[in-house]
Amino acid sequence: MIIGYTAGVFDMFHIGHLNLLRNAKSMCDKLIVGISVDSCIAHKNKTPVMPFHERMAIVQACKYVDAVIPQTDLDKYKAWEHLNYDILFSGDDWKGVPRWIEYEQKLNMVGVKVVYFPYTKGTSSTLLLQALKDISLTE
Repeated sequence: MIIGYTAGVFDMFHIGHLNLLRNAKSMCDKLIVGISVDSCIAHKNKTPVMPFHERMAIVQACKYVDAVIPQTDLDKYKAWEHLNYDILFSGDDWKGVPRWIEYEQKLNMVGVKVVYFPYTKGTSSTLLLQALKDISLTE
């Protein structure tokens, strides 16, 4: 059985999130998704629009997802130590980022493949939030 893992905030669930989960599930038998707890997001000086428990419920309802867990630490190698997954999935916006290069190196040593999917252009939670702010300013 091939176990896949991905993680993120999954705030204001959108087509980019769906594309990531669909593509990931197509490459593994079991897909585990870590949902970032609010303390993991705080370092970015961001507060999610949706509460943690709602983000968890929405992702769990997705037919491509087999299990949802809280992501309490951003370290993907520590996640592997706990979950023993075979493939780590991410959007390609993280490719080449020093922290992710380090994850790739460490995970490669234990036989884990890192797969980057193309970022869905034109949509993100940040863009959706800005659009909502723009709409509220014009009303």
